[in-house]
Amino acid sequence: MTLSRSLSRRAALAAVAAAAAFVLAACGGTDHAGGTHPAPAATASASASASASAGQHNQADVTFAQQMIPHHRQAVAMAEMAATRASSGEVKSLADKIKQAQDPEINTMSGWLTAWGKDVPQGMGGMDHEMPGMDHGDASSMPGMMGSDQMGDLDGASGKVFDTMFLTMMIEHHQGAIDMAETEKDQGAYAPAKALAGDIVTAQTAEITEMRKMLHAG
Repeated sequence: MTLSRSLSRRAALAAVAAAAAFVLAACGGTDHAGGTHPAPAATASASASASASAGQHNQADVTFAQQMIPHHRQAVAMAEMAATRASSGEVKSLADKIKQAQDPEINTMSGWLTAWGKDVPQGMGGMDHEMPGMDHGDASSMPGMMGSDQMGDLDGASGKVFDTMFLTMMIEHHQGAIDMAETEKDQGAYAPAKALAGDIVTAQTAEITEMRKMLHAG
């Protein structure tokens, strides 16, 4: 009887130990919040995929940045002239708004090109046509760009004559930028570049409306 009880007790203890081991094994894949830990390989794969998607760009994105940088630089140069040559306070205010908006965009696009291993164009179109790093054409082929003679005429003007020239030229310049931005929206792949293109279309369309009103009022 004593031997029988001892064997029964040992069997019961073995069963309890086995059940406890099973429970611990089952809990091993669950965290304290009750969620299941993903497999390390699956986590790494998902992270790499997300990173690749966020950094995706194509040639349209490169062209957009390489052309919009000198395009913006010319607009900024025109805006800086207005600070000392314009007679209208509205023209000066608009010019300052253009400069404040486009300077940071130049820096943003330059950062993209550097990250992509592409050349950042130097100078501005219409003033110097030698632009190393341009993948497609030169600044003179970009829509809305002013030629050297036009920039020279604007630089030599002042007062109301400057105001009229500035508004007329900037309307054309903005329309060119909108055309380039629309192309990026249609053909680009890099989400931040497409978003910037959308912002350019919205902002510069509104500024064209504003400038046309100024011209008609003058």
